[in-house]
Amino acid sequence: MNALETWLVNLTGTSYLWIGELFLIVFLVLIAGYILNRLIDRLEARAAKSPTVWDDALLEACRAPAIWLIWILGINFAAGIAAQRIDSPLQELIQPANRLAFILLGALFINGFIKRAERNLLDPMYMTKPMDPTTVKAVSKLFRAAVIITAILVVMQYLGYSISGLLAFGGIGGIAVGFAAKDLLANFFGGLMIYLDRPFSVGDWVRSPDKEIEGTVEDIGWRLTRIRTFDKRPLYIPNSVFASISVENPSRMTNRRIYETVGIRYDDIACMQPIVDQVISMLREHKEIDANEVLIVNFDKFAPSSLDFFIYTYTKTTQWVKFHEVKQDVLLKVAAIVEANNAEIAFPTSTVHLAPPGLEANS
Repeated sequence: MNALETWLVNLTGTSYLWIGELFLIVFLVLIAGYILNRLIDRLEARAAKSPTVWDDALLEACRAPAIWLIWILGINFAAGIAAQRIDSPLQELIQPANRLAFILLGALFINGFIKRAERNLLDPMYMTKPMDPTTVKAVSKLFRAAVIITAILVVMQYLGYSISGLLAFGGIGGIAVGFAAKDLLANFFGGLMIYLDRPFSVGDWVRSPDKEIEGTVEDIGWRLTRIRTFDKRPLYIPNSVFASISVENPSRMTNRRIYETVGIRYDDIACMQPIVDQVISMLREHKEIDANEVLIVNFDKFAPSSLDFFIYTYTKTTQWVKFHEVKQDVLLKVAAIVEANNAEIAFPTSTVHLAPPGLEANS
């Protein structure tokens, strides 16, 4: 480049050809960025055919940092030439700017890789059995927070700030901050306990008998958990609340229970045993009833207006809608069994006994 410039200066008699060098460098940088972008496109097309999730995340995460790195280095190189030619003191900042760009773009790459790996691990297109969303998101947030904090500390150290003094101040100030933000810290550790103990995950149906909390978990943050109630309202609950209440998780039920009481008339007491036996046989043969769980059908009590027997059994399904379909089918078959035995399902009745007219007069 210097020899070419010397030849051109001798030929033209001018020393401003370095401006053309700048345009040439910027042009080559743009071409290099374009070529790199097309190369990553082809590599992504090949990586999409592989079953692993890591190559897709790696290529997607490196696209922007790699292109930005080429542009920054190229522009800084051109700026260095310009500063050298005009003897500007700014040329001393070129090298530190390049190192700072390496640090920030490296942090951007790692953060993007973690974020895209999280998305791929939860996507059925990449995983035949996607991982638990709560665990993946918790680990992803921890790693990304560590990357950001580390990058900030490295940049501060590189710019001449004392990290040891900052850490010492943080230790002293942390006590004051802890007292001032105790609720915030309580929610943070509450969220951490949810991530570690996993009483529920995103997508689970939860409810609390202690509080008016019931709905589907949509998001578990570091401070709040968002639950969508069944009337479609968002419910935001501080994570510290879950440390002091009982939480039910119906989504993790193994079976759903049918527990119903059926009454027949007192006049049909002779039909009670055949009805009970036939209901037991029907439940044992029902394809949606779990025969491995408890199954009880027994005459229970003499009620005021009926002879009651109860049905206690479990369905195979835990889905709310399908459970009610199975329950409906069971109750209709029970009603058919009662009718087939020439009996009737009882309902509350009252009998009024009137005394004969003569007896009423004598009294």
